[in-house]
Amino acid sequence: MKHLLALILVSTLLVSCATKKEIIYFQDVETDIPIGDQQKFEPVIESNDILHISVSSMNEEVLTPFRRNTGTQAAVNTANQGLQGYLVNADGNIRFPVIGDFQVVGKTRGNVEDELREKLSEFITDVVLDVRIMNFKVTVLGEVNNPGVYTIEDERVTLPQALGLAGDLSEDGKRGNIMVIREVDGKQTVSRIDLTKTEFFSSPYYFLKQNDVVYVEPSLKGVKKSGFIPDIPALLSLVTVVLSTVILLTR
Repeated sequence: MKHLLALILVSTLLVSCATKKEIIYFQDVETDIPIGDQQKFEPVIESNDILHISVSSMNEEVLTPFRRNTGTQAAVNTANQGLQGYLVNADGNIRFPVIGDFQVVGKTRGNVEDELREKLSEFITDVVLDVRIMNFKVTVLGEVNNPGVYTIEDERVTLPQALGLAGDLSEDGKRGNIMVIREVDGKQTVSRIDLTKTEFFSSPYYFLKQNDVVYVEPSLKGVKKSGFIPDIPALLSLVTVVLSTVILLTR
């Protein structure tokens, strides 16, 4: 019985402790990590995005027809920013003053700026454009210290940066199986990332896209804490009591 108790105790300690491979990020890191063309990442506009388009010129009078909101523009607050932007409809268009429907889906901000500048140059000789995606957000859920929805102002965020915004993974987060949910061509896709290895640095999921959802699964330790699996110390105590009782009765 004593040997059995010792075996149970050792097994419990081994199961309860996390190993180095389960905790440390980027375990195969080298001095230089090749990221390739991912460094040139620029988000692509999708349906239901909201675009902020700023048009400027030395001649303010010629800009009037191309502004949907005049006079009170400066008074707009963050709560109703969506009303001031251009919503990309299901057909992939925005409706721009004077020009009308303008296709933007599948294009980068730079593409839209170039094409829109060409169209506006017929009316404004020194037009200056700036296009921004107003609703660039990522959602981080699961075993992180601060789960939530995070707005990315510069439209460029990596998976490690998003996890950093969420306060990093908790002790119970499963680092080898991070789920990234992304909409591609109108369908939800799921990819799993191993943060203990650096190979994902060159994957399409190193940089996150607008509306990506990152989910961190709980480790076995985290699942136990949630009550899905009996708590090991409590289970060990119960087994110890039962075996002690058996020993006393069989003496």
